[in-house]
Amino acid sequence: MYMKGKIILLTMMLLGIQSGFAQESKTTELSLQQCVQMAVEKNINVKTARIDKEKSQYKKEESRAALLPKVNFSGGFTDNLALPTTVLPGEFLGQPGKTIAVQMGSQYNANAALSISQILYNQTALTALKLTKKSEELSSMSVEKASEEIAFEVARLYALGQTTSEQLKLINQNIKRTERLRDITKIIVENGVGKQVDLDRVNVNLENLYTQLNNTQTAREQQLYMIKYMLDLPLEENVVLTDTATMPLLTSEPILQSDFSNHVNIRLLESQKELNMLNKKLINNGYLPTVSFSGQMAYQGLRKDFSTYFKSGEVNKWYPMSNIAINVSMPVFDGFDKRSKARQATLDLQKTQATLESAKESISMNYKNALNNYMNNREIVRRQKQNLELAEKVYKETSLKYREGLAGMSSLLQDEMSLSSAQGGYLTALYNFKEAELKIMSINGDIRKLFEK
Repeated sequence: MYMKGKIILLTMMLLGIQSGFAQESKTTELSLQQCVQMAVEKNINVKTARIDKEKSQYKKEESRAALLPKVNFSGGFTDNLALPTTVLPGEFLGQPGKTIAVQMGSQYNANAALSISQILYNQTALTALKLTKKSEELSSMSVEKASEEIAFEVARLYALGQTTSEQLKLINQNIKRTERLRDITKIIVENGVGKQVDLDRVNVNLENLYTQLNNTQTAREQQLYMIKYMLDLPLEENVVLTDTATMPLLTSEPILQSDFSNHVNIRLLESQKELNMLNKKLINNGYLPTVSFSGQMAYQGLRKDFSTYFKSGEVNKWYPMSNIAINVSMPVFDGFDKRSKARQATLDLQKTQATLESAKESISMNYKNALNNYMNNREIVRRQKQNLELAEKVYKETSLKYREGLAGMSSLLQDEMSLSSAQGGYLTALYNFKEAELKIMSINGDIRKLFEK
């Protein structure tokens, strides 16, 4: 029994260790679209914009409440410990020439009233409701703008991570190639055919590659940490970016365009312009009259003796009261308050209009620049890829000649530097091309395809 218990305990410990290793080795594979969708869902700026949107909905309900009926109930009870006294002329009581002090009222008074009011016409309230509806639209577009901005940043970071992955592949290939060269050079030196300085040169290059590999791996880890932070993932979780750097982002060839009315910044400014117009109208509506209806129904109880307060009878009556009214109010002179506010609103409208025109020109210019960069970088990627293939071919030929004793170490090292330069040029062009694609997508609205489900 004792041995059986030890076996069971050991089995449970091993299972626990295996479970721990399984948890530690958890890996999350993420495509570009998955990364962007997770970031849009969890980013703090997008969350804040969504909260503002929800708040604007309640603001609209608040404005609508001003046009709905208002019903109020009120009641009270008063114990007049000392009744108020008034002085009456004696003529009222058959005592001319005298003034007589008389206490009036009841010691206990109670009242209950139900009142209702309804706005019949208030142009200011109607315009305020339109204003809050437009503000709600503005809040919705703010969510869209925040989503597009975080989508662009995450996609650019993803592209940088893809490029770094390609760089790691090339560095590892260079290390394997240089390690083979080191082994060959070492044999040549040991056989007395080569020089020790040639082996030293290869070792120096190899150490440089090891350092480059460490730096690139560190950069890669930092990029993944940033991605995990933006996606609200645990930093210890392994993340694998599944899309490659050569994967195209644009589904069709971008063309020159001049209509950017669907751009989120343009739509925001157009809505802001309408908001300014409604604000000016709201101020001018303050000159118009307001018409409302009100009504009230109340009961009042007057008692001298509290012990009989709730008993019915001739002396214990509840006296009803009711009324209805139509109320009209209209401002006559406000010290030029509304005039000053209306002029300020006019200036705000002019400022928004100027900003809108400038934004249209700026977006058009940025799109043309992005299109030029796209075309240019696509051609550079093509040329740099050909250049990289040519550099690899030259290096292989020189390496073969070196092994056959037909080329010197200096020629081989020079070709290796050319290969390294071609690799760097290709990676830089590849990242610039991805960034140009993302810039076009952010301007023409295609960036939304990355996070819309």
